[in-house]
Amino acid sequence: MFKYFLCFMILFTLQPDNAFGEKLVEVKKPYTYEILKQDLSKIQKKYKSVVEIKSIGTTYYKKNIWAVRLGSGKKNIVLIGSHHGREWLTSMVLMKMLETYADEYEKGKRSTDILNEVSIWFIPMLNPDGVMIQQNHFAQLSRSQIISLVKMNEGLEQFDRWKANGIGIDLNRQYPAGWEAIKNDPKGPSYKSFKGKAPLEAEEVIALTKFIHHRQPIVAVAYHTAGREIFWKYKNGKHLKRDRKIAKKISKLTGYKLGRPDQDAVGGGFTDWFITTYHRPALTIEISYLVGETNPPLSVFKKEWKRNKKVGLMLAKEAKKIK
Repeated sequence: MFKYFLCFMILFTLQPDNAFGEKLVEVKKPYTYEILKQDLSKIQKKYKSVVEIKSIGTTYYKKNIWAVRLGSGKKNIVLIGSHHGREWLTSMVLMKMLETYADEYEKGKRSTDILNEVSIWFIPMLNPDGVMIQQNHFAQLSRSQIISLVKMNEGLEQFDRWKANGIGIDLNRQYPAGWEAIKNDPKGPSYKSFKGKAPLEAEEVIALTKFIHHRQPIVAVAYHTAGREIFWKYKNGKHLKRDRKIAKKISKLTGYKLGRPDQDAVGGGFTDWFITTYHRPALTIEISYLVGETNPPLSVFKKEWKRNKKVGLMLAKEAKKIK
């Protein structure tokens, strides 16, 4: 009997990763662009029959902006993480969602049947340059590039508060809807809030808007941090009743409150543009409790993941109803 037990233990130790249900996506340390690439490679290898991974563009520092399709449905929804550098926890949430759904879908679980009709596109890290800077990973940068970043960061050499992309543009102030009305932003590249010299200027935003135009998603979500809040409207859109109903369902699911834009909010954001351009539902979902000008701690991931685990599938079901 002992020999059989010993053989089993040896076999167990020699099994490849995930053979006994080990999880692929890294959730125990800050989520970097390098970890994202590794996790995508593992997901591609294990779930190649149900996922499609492609680059939709590159950044100033030549990083790929990855998009992942899960499902065979002709309709699409899109979930986007890390518009801002300090919001990499959203990338972790979306990658965990992708892995979980892919595993269930490949196994034919009924919970994912909706993916036969509505595919989910994940763009887990729209702003990998900003994430790199916020995490103080400068090995590939020249001294002059670092000096330029420090200047944008108001002389600080720690970048925990960094929101912008690699050249100091705030990606969520780059969309045409309301862009002209943004007045209280910095006059030049900065760690946050610089809207750029023109809308649709940043490479990341160009790539995303082209992707949206091509895929025509029925519902779009931009994940941000922080505040545990959901924003769902822009001015007086054509479908307020429909969109509020969807937002209320996600609010009930996550426990996040429905938010009201600040009085001085004028637009320039992704969901503002999507609602205005396509007249379809778009949500800005703010995860984590408020943390100030930094990233949420890893300690909140477990709770935020639990709140958001079913969001993608619920939105896919809502998208099916929309013509």
